[in-house]
Amino acid sequence: MLRPLHPALLVAIKVLLSALVAWALAYPFLQPEPVGLAKELSVLGVYGALFLGLVFLALVAAYANDLRRVLARVSAGNRTATPRSVWWMLVLPYNFVEDFFIIHAVTTSLRREAQCRGGLGQMKSFGARTGFGWCAAQIGSLIPNDVGSLFALLALVMWVIHWRLIRKALAALRTSRPGAQPAGAGMPSGPA
Repeated sequence: MLRPLHPALLVAIKVLLSALVAWALAYPFLQPEPVGLAKELSVLGVYGALFLGLVFLALVAAYANDLRRVLARVSAGNRTATPRSVWWMLVLPYNFVEDFFIIHAVTTSLRREAQCRGGLGQMKSFGARTGFGWCAAQIGSLIPNDVGSLFALLALVMWVIHWRLIRKALAALRTSRPGAQPAGAGMPSGPA
């Protein structure tokens, strides 16, 4: 098992990776001819791009709120992050890095909670694959060409699937009490 990184080293790594993401986000806008995201946004015009950005941020805020509500319903002893930590998803470019940690915290917290809460024990997945999948695809979407656009589409599809799993977990947390025995024997089968 890996030993946890020293907190200062972890912060330094996150800052360095966020700087790389910031460069990748800015790159398409610094080219003489628009490429990647800059080209896609130029098709929409200023107001269209602004509207699309606001709609997307509203959806991310709704998703983050569902993650927050899940963590808030998990018993404090089973949480690996505070519920308010999910709001880092709204901070560009840091969110591209922090999203991996948020998904890990939510998935781990749900797995721990499933050991003492019957409704969660019936879930086959807590969304690790789709959660980490959309995070990785979102990084791939920074490639300023058609490959990046395909990664963006993949990230969007996986994000929606993950959000559905989170909503399912939230419903299970609402209808079951802490201390209830899981319905099935052992832990849920894969990380899906």
